[in-house]
Amino acid sequence: MTKHLGKGLTVVDLWAEWCGPCKILSPLLAELEQELPMRVLTLNVEGDTAVADQFHVQSIPTMLLYWQGKPVEKVTGAYPKAKLRAHFTQFLEAHDGK
Repeated sequence: MTKHLGKGLTVVDLWAEWCGPCKILSPLLAELEQELPMRVLTLNVEGDTAVADQFHVQSIPTMLLYWQGKPVEKVTGAYPKAKLRAHFTQFLEAHDGK
């Protein structure tokens, strides 16, 4: 997975097919990827638990935030688009130029 991490903010969306909140969150992240300077990668943890195990993910949906290819934050749960946008915007403003 690390070979797919780019510069700037990358959000890794950990999900599973049976997860109802994941089905709500994933399209919101896809929309935000088009609207903000960030990249979204999705990983079905049902078929690949290595990343979930590495980051001690106990429930999904979980988003792993990477900055410049390094893990910096873990966010668990599904949130409204406006709250996600505010969080990612604040994150980007705080890390801009760092």
